[in-house]
Amino acid sequence: MSGGTVVSAFTGEEFAADVLVRGETISGVVPPGTPAAARAHLDATGLLVAPGFVDAHMHIESSFLTPRTFAAVTLARGTTTVLADPHEIVNVAGAEAMRWMIEEGRGTAQTQLWGVPSCVPAVRGLEHSGADLGADDVAAMLRWPGVVALGEVMDYRAVVGGEPRMRGVVGVAREHGALLDGHCPNLSGAELSAYMAQGIDSDHTKNRTEVVLEKARLGMLMMLQEKCLLPEVVEALLALPQLPPLCLVTDDLAADHIVRAGHLDHIGRVAVRAGLPPAAALRAMTWTPAQRLRLYDRGVVAPGKRADLVLLRGALGDFDPAVVLAGGRVVARNGAPEPESGEGVRREGGAGSAAGGPAAGGPLTGTVRAASPGPEDFRWLVDLPDGEHTFRAMRTNPRDTYTEAVEIVLPVAGGEVRWEGRAALVRVHNRYGRQGTVFAPLLGPDLAPGAVATTYAHDSHNLLTIGTSPAAMAAATAQVVADGGGVAVVHGDGATAARLPLPVGGVMSPAAADEVAAGAREVRSALEEWGWRHLNPFMSVSTLTLAVSPSLKITDMSLVDVARRDPVTATV
Repeated sequence: MSGGTVVSAFTGEEFAADVLVRGETISGVVPPGTPAAARAHLDATGLLVAPGFVDAHMHIESSFLTPRTFAAVTLARGTTTVLADPHEIVNVAGAEAMRWMIEEGRGTAQTQLWGVPSCVPAVRGLEHSGADLGADDVAAMLRWPGVVALGEVMDYRAVVGGEPRMRGVVGVAREHGALLDGHCPNLSGAELSAYMAQGIDSDHTKNRTEVVLEKARLGMLMMLQEKCLLPEVVEALLALPQLPPLCLVTDDLAADHIVRAGHLDHIGRVAVRAGLPPAAALRAMTWTPAQRLRLYDRGVVAPGKRADLVLLRGALGDFDPAVVLAGGRVVARNGAPEPESGEGVRREGGAGSAAGGPAAGGPLTGTVRAASPGPEDFRWLVDLPDGEHTFRAMRTNPRDTYTEAVEIVLPVAGGEVRWEGRAALVRVHNRYGRQGTVFAPLLGPDLAPGAVATTYAHDSHNLLTIGTSPAAMAAATAQVVADGGGVAVVHGDGATAARLPLPVGGVMSPAAADEVAAGAREVRSALEEWGWRHLNPFMSVSTLTLAVSPSLKITDMSLVDVARRDPVTATV
C-alpha cells in the first residue's frame, strides 16, 4: 500500500509512509518508496491510512439487521470490530438466541465479540420477558468462544442496593475475568462508589456534565454515544489537566441511519462537531476501545498489528472511508461491500461478509404469541366510580429517552376511562403467552389521529402500542401480529402508513440491508408525520418500556417508578 499518509493513534501525527501487509498482519510501515516485493498493490495516494474502527458498546438488534447483514453494511463504513451485547434478542429467547447470533456472525470479516446480557429480564419482578437468566446461566455463557464481557449492568439500583440476583451475576463475571460494562445514568456520590466497587468500570449513558467529570475522575471509562456528545461535555473534558481515556460508541443505530449517515464514522463526525479534536476522536474509536476489549493486536497502524485499516478521504475529521481492509483483505470500497471473491491486498482467501442475511431466523421465528386484537381490547377499564379522576401519566420529550411522571384529570364513565381527545394512550401487552396488559396516558407529542405498535420495545420486547383511538391502536397492533413482529404506523383510524416486519425474534429482519433501511426510513417518516418528532424516534418509542431508564416506564405488569424500583398504578 503506497502513496498514503498514515495517522498515528498514539501521537495524533500524520506522516507519509508505505504500509506492507503479509496475510492478516501489518509487516511494515516504511518510508515512501522503500523497495518491497508484493503480490498485490493498493494505491493510497491522497488518502489517510487509519486503524479500523472499534465499537466497544453496541447492540446489533438495534439495527434491525441480523449479524451477517450488519457486518457487511458497517464494515463498509470502517467498523472492523464490535463488542455486541445481544440483550434484546436474549430477552426474547434466552441462551439459544445468543448462540444463534454468535453463529450468524462467525463467518464474517468483521470481528464480532460478545457480552452476556446481565439483565434478563431488565428488572425481575417488574416485567415478563421471554427468558430469565441467573448467575449460573451467565457463568455458562461466559465460557463460550468469542464471549469476553458481561453486558451492560442496567439494573444499577439493584447493584447499589445489594440485591442478591445482580450481585450473583456480577460476581460470576468477575470470577471469570470478564469485562464488566456499566449503565448508570447520573449515578453519583456514594451510590456511584458502591456501583464501581463491584468492578463495573464503564458507562455509555447520558449524564449531566458534572457527573461525566466525576465518573472520569474515578477512572470509569466514559463511552460517548451521539446523545452524550454535547459541546458543553466535550469542553469540560478538554478543560481537564489531562484528557481521560474515551470511547466513541454507537449503542443503538437503525439500518436507515447507518445506510444514510454512517455508523461509528458518523459518531466520529458528531464528536468533532462538538469540539473534540479529530486526532482525539480517532483515538477514541481505535486505540482506546481496542485496549478496553483487550485486543492488543489492533487500534494503531504499526508493524505486527492486525491489518484492519480504513483509508479516509479528505481531512481526518471527515471520517470518510474510501477503502476498508479487515485482516489484510479489502472488504469495502466507497461505502459499499466488496464481493467475497473481490481482490485485496491478500488474495489467498479469508472470511468474507455477505450483503444479505439468512433466509430465515431459524429458532427465532414465531416468537410473537399474541392474538390479533380488536378495538375492544383497547378499552381502558378501571374500578372507579363515574366522575373526574386524577391519573399518573408519562411525559416524553423530543431530545432523549427520559420520561417524567405527570398528572392528568380524565373522566370515567361506566368503568371506562374516557381518554380520547385528552391524551394519547399507551398499552403494553405480554407477547409470550402470559397474562399481562397495562394502560397509561401519554403526554408530550402533539399527535394527529393514528397509532404505532411494535415488538421492538426494550428490553423485554412485549407488544407496545401508542395511539389516539382504539380503532387505530387495534389496526397497528394487528399488522404487527400478522407480520410476526415489527413496527407498524397507522394514520387516521386504520390505514397502515408504514410497516417494518421484524420476524426474527420480533426485533430483526432477515432481509437485505437496503430493504430493511427503506422500511425503517418509511416508519421514521410516518412517525414524524403523525407528530412523533424526536432526535431518535425509534428509541423514544421503544424505551417507554425500559424499566431501568429514568424516570417513569411501563411494562406488562405495571407502571414503574425507576428511581424507587417500585411498581405504581396509573390511578393517583
